[in-house]
Amino acid sequence: MSRLSTIARPLGLRLALLVIGLVVSLPLLFLVSLSLRSPDDVQNGGWIPSRFVWANFSNAFDTIPLATMARNSWIVALGAALLTVVIAVPAAYFAARARSGQRLSGVLLGSYCAPPVAALLPLYYLFKDAGLTNNVLGLILVDGLANVPVAVWLLEGFVRRIPEEIEEAAWLDGLSAGATLRRIVVPLIAPGIVAVGLISLFLSYNEFLFAVSFSQRTDSQTLTVGLSLFQGDHTVQYGQQAAASLIGVVPMYVLAVLAQRWLVAGLTAGGVK
Repeated sequence: MSRLSTIARPLGLRLALLVIGLVVSLPLLFLVSLSLRSPDDVQNGGWIPSRFVWANFSNAFDTIPLATMARNSWIVALGAALLTVVIAVPAAYFAARARSGQRLSGVLLGSYCAPPVAALLPLYYLFKDAGLTNNVLGLILVDGLANVPVAVWLLEGFVRRIPEEIEEAAWLDGLSAGATLRRIVVPLIAPGIVAVGLISLFLSYNEFLFAVSFSQRTDSQTLTVGLSLFQGDHTVQYGQQAAASLIGVVPMYVLAVLAQRWLVAGLTAGGVK
């Protein structure tokens, strides 16, 4: 009986994981189905297209400058993730070690709890005066700064797990606080930095509100804005929109699958504060 239970337990676990994976994949599979349908076929519902329309993928590039928008999305996401990490690492170190660090964490998390639309109007006029509207640099700045609070909150847990005696030994060897951060703390919290960078990358890549508000020209708009442009006055090109969504989703999905080991390891390593 024990042998049967030993065999059945991993089999049941694999079956449960298979069911969960299938359920999670349903939206992506339905998106694939939509990308291969004509507008009339979309209205009929169902999961399997009555006729495969492969032209939706090529037509999507003709309807909007899809390649340019996808490139802008990656530039903004990578730049914003780098900016977030550069700011969040020293901020998290200060929040974990300084006496007033808890106050900094509270202020940052409080600002993150506010709805982004509350900052939309003042940021727009500020960026307009600085010449950063219709510019990917402006989106990098706003997305990178917007993700700093959650990045500091995550990295603070990693810093607190480092024994302070290690830093004190570095100070006795003549290292400054900045050198200790660069040469001692940063290598020790590298898994957390990778995890935070990936999370910031995903958040910036999917951001829509600031992208649609600060960029009115197609040469500076991101893919999330481009997906909203398939809607006309009377019709919506669902097939082309789904095809464009797949073009944007698949690379990020593959990146998430490939990086899941570092992402999960990083988040679980910093889970205890």
